Amino acid sequence: MTLDPNSRILLVDDEVDLQKLFLFNFREAGFDPEAVGTAKEAFEAAARQRPAVVVLDLMLPDLSGTEVCRRMRADPALSDVGILMLTARGDEYDRILGFELGADDYVVKPFSVRELVLRVRALVRRVSERTVARRAPDTGVRLRWRGLEVDTVRQRVYVDGAELSLRPLEYKLIAIFLENAQRTFTRRDLLEEVWGMSGSTPSRTVDTHVRRLRERLGAYGDAVETVHSVGYRLRTP
Repeated sequence: MTLDPNSRILLVDDEVDLQKLFLFNFREAGFDPEAVGTAKEAFEAAARQRPAVVVLDLMLPDLSGTEVCRRMRADPALSDVGILMLTARGDEYDRILGFELGADDYVVKPFSVRELVLRVRALVRRVSERTVARRAPDTGVRLRWRGLEVDTVRQRVYVDGAELSLRPLEYKLIAIFLENAQRTFTRRDLLEEVWGMSGSTPSRTVDTHVRRLRERLGAYGDAVETVHSVGYRLRTP
């Protein structure tokens, strides 16, 4: 039987009990999961059968998870794979470092299995949508904010005419602000509309990603304005 390649999920974590929990729950959720315990096994598994998403622990016995992330992003065959970091280290520095190395999302241990399944499912969807969109022809349609342009058909972002490389979630964040220039989003709004999630997901996830997006936008980082005690909106140009 040929399985949907978007159902392949690879867990890289040396905790045996966590591997069993992961395999059981992701099979129940309709995925084709595999679990390995070292970075070496992760590279072998990813080369053998490219996963849609890698769920990556930061503290592996043979190599740090951040280094695994960096090497996967540098490999053209794996550069588009979704990477979700699963870590007990939840401080801001570690999260930002993970995003700088190319991670798409993170979940802090201990975690809800249901939340992890939802986060992985949302990441699979975002990566798949972008892959399809980037093959579309250029229609010339753009959303603009000063020198920032967003091509919502091909999911590409340009800064002063130069294309900016963003991860799928970063793209969705800036696109939703430009598509809804008059709207103020609460953090819960953004969790539902960008992450496709609601409920108990910590809203600090939104703050971390917005901070990272502002850094990525450079001179146009002030496009996303904080609305005190409410959330975020697109700043008036």
